[in-house]
Amino acid sequence: MLSLRTIFTALTAFSFRTPGSNTFRAGILLAAAISSGPLYAQQSIIPRPPQVAATSYILLDAKTGEILVEENADIPLPPASLTKIMTSYVAANEIEQGNVTMDDQVHVSVKAWQMEGSKMFIQEGTQVRLEDLLRGMIIQSGNDASVAIAEHIAGSEEAFADMMNQHAELLGLNNSYFLNASGLPMPQHTMSARDLALLSRALVERFPNHYAMYSEKEFTFNEIRQPNRNSLLFRDRNVDGIKTGHTDEAGYCLVASATRDDMRLIAVVMGTDSTDARAIESQKLLTYGFRFYQTLQLFGNNEVLSTERVWSGNINAVDIGITEEVFATIPRGQEDNLETELIIDETLKAPITVGQVLGNVSIKLGEQVFYDGPVVAMEAVERGSFIKRIMDFLHLFFLSLFG
Repeated sequence: MLSLRTIFTALTAFSFRTPGSNTFRAGILLAAAISSGPLYAQQSIIPRPPQVAATSYILLDAKTGEILVEENADIPLPPASLTKIMTSYVAANEIEQGNVTMDDQVHVSVKAWQMEGSKMFIQEGTQVRLEDLLRGMIIQSGNDASVAIAEHIAGSEEAFADMMNQHAELLGLNNSYFLNASGLPMPQHTMSARDLALLSRALVERFPNHYAMYSEKEFTFNEIRQPNRNSLLFRDRNVDGIKTGHTDEAGYCLVASATRDDMRLIAVVMGTDSTDARAIESQKLLTYGFRFYQTLQLFGNNEVLSTERVWSGNINAVDIGITEEVFATIPRGQEDNLETELIIDETLKAPITVGQVLGNVSIKLGEQVFYDGPVVAMEAVERGSFIKRIMDFLHLFFLSLFG
């Protein structure tokens, strides 16, 4: 990700609390340096999102979870084969847990063999590697593969659907309910565009090796070659997934994911009119997001933001910072106009423990706040000797007297 390339001007103000006093403020204001160019050069011009010919759609920054565009994103709709994203997510989780392996030989039942709709053409009574079934489901969108996977993992498709619903609850998918592993139409079997975006984000983040299958353009099984139904894989080199779906009830649907300039976007369109339309409308969303936004790294792991004076300690200073990486989605080209404010809440006195909250940091652009959270001690500070504590007490006392 891009790093925060901001020149800071530090303005430090201290006023120390005297015994019995309720007044205190110690803070550092870090303001981004502003170029001497004309004002219009610093503004970000972002047009309205494109018109998308779909029943429901959403555009999400996968790194930050920021929603850039949405319309009817929480309406539960028939998801068709987009259901298979959850089927593969559950399978990937089971593989990670060691409950199944990619080399498992999966028995093909009569039910799996007889599945209607798209197929990978497995035969009843045969044994097929789980890895092949996953590719047959992801690349060829095989309903037969979906059922075989579900039965292998859970014993029956109905039990597997229960697992899908439990994962949906854990992921916070509030408008999804599963009755099967393939996405064939059934009453109450629904997903929303937002839920599909959140699920796809979780798949990319948790199981990157598994997700790599979604970028494969074709798969051959039993000498039958079938191309990936996601046409954007062939049109846009930035696209590396994820899944198409179509039934009469659902219309033509697509979840598409692409990376550019270290930014990953996930676009979901549901209920378009044709295979071409779902690709075109998804491309509109991706192009808009990449053109006008960027993913910016605000802070790195264990990044020290300031070193502050500590009183009554065995050392005289403590590093203060952020322990985890922080990212934000901002208007493209505006990183130099971000303003960062770091406020240390009180006179710092030992003892101080690692991770102790010592203040707050916020980052904004104009009136829009991109991050607001605590800053903590990056190291421990133990109490100093008795003489050191007396000396520091007197130091603070005279500072309070003379300002």
